[in-house]
Amino acid sequence: MITNEEYMELKVLRKHRLSLREISVQTGMAVNTVRKYLEGGPPAMKKLPACKSKLDPFKDYLAGRIQAAKPDWIPATVLR
Repeated sequence: MITNEEYMELKVLRKHRLSLREISVQTGMAVNTVRKYLEGGPPAMKKLPACKSKLDPFKDYLAGRIQAAKPDWIPATVLR
């Protein structure tokens, strides 16, 4: 799968009237890959589920400690 930047590069090169073969030489992709992305549109981005963190149960406590210490700063080792 290609990135959006690579897809945009393909579109720009095609607007400059380069052939599929010339685009494939410049980008290092196969001709069929260039054709696939130019005809099919931009790559679809998958929506990843939110990951749980080990700190999730303690986030309210840590935010409270940081707010209580303002304008001073509490190092992470002290919060630990």
